[in-house]
Amino acid sequence: MRILLTNDDGIHAPGLAILEAIAKTLSDDVVVVAPETDQSGVAHSLSLNNPLRLREISPRHFAVQGTPTDCVIMGVRKIMADARPDLILSGVNRGQNVAEDVTYSGTIAATMEGTLIGVPSIALSQAYGGPEGHKSIRWDCAETHAPSVIAKILKTGIAPGILVNVNFPACAPDEVAGIAITTQGRRDTELLRIEERRDGRGNPYYWLMFKRGNFTPEAGTDIEAIAAGKISLTPLRLDLTDAETRSRYAKAFA
Repeated sequence: MRILLTNDDGIHAPGLAILEAIAKTLSDDVVVVAPETDQSGVAHSLSLNNPLRLREISPRHFAVQGTPTDCVIMGVRKIMADARPDLILSGVNRGQNVAEDVTYSGTIAATMEGTLIGVPSIALSQAYGGPEGHKSIRWDCAETHAPSVIAKILKTGIAPGILVNVNFPACAPDEVAGIAITTQGRRDTELLRIEERRDGRGNPYYWLMFKRGNFTPEAGTDIEAIAAGKISLTPLRLDLTDAETRSRYAKAFA
């Protein structure tokens, strides 16, 4: 099995090294193609106005000056063009990708592109929390549980047009409370706010800031699973069509 690895945190991200260790429990044929720099939040964007610069970091490790989507295209169409990958793994992302995160996430976008190309694709993210935040992220949770989770997903199968979003809870591996097959959740609090600051000359500039409040997650969602210390496994589909609304509109415009 040939496996292509990528992420959105960048070629030197610790989660990518964890992902490579995970992948090597499944195959000896692993290639890494990741962004040169952090591309978090770029979603499913392409580099259309700038050239893609490719740099070989070491054997089977390549950095691309571009987005995670660019990396998947470069990996499949160029670097592995002689024999395309059988599986694409994206991550392990620093922080969870649940609810509306999936619309912003470059980690998820890489698996969207892989799915569009026709390669089974799985996104992996490691949640963190507490006062230390990402400084104390439990990478060992993902590293311990991901191989068996991926193996079971592959044995069960990934249908065309479907990608799989896996999130690991912020706890030690032996504290994981199980695996939940979930739906994509939705937060009921304000997600983003704008913070205005001033530079040395008094000119304003702005930061987008995350504001996460306390709320009760809906049952069966990825948010609920992570909060309960469970591994969340959510199948997502590329076809965004809402069948019920389509049916209503078809009748209205008949």
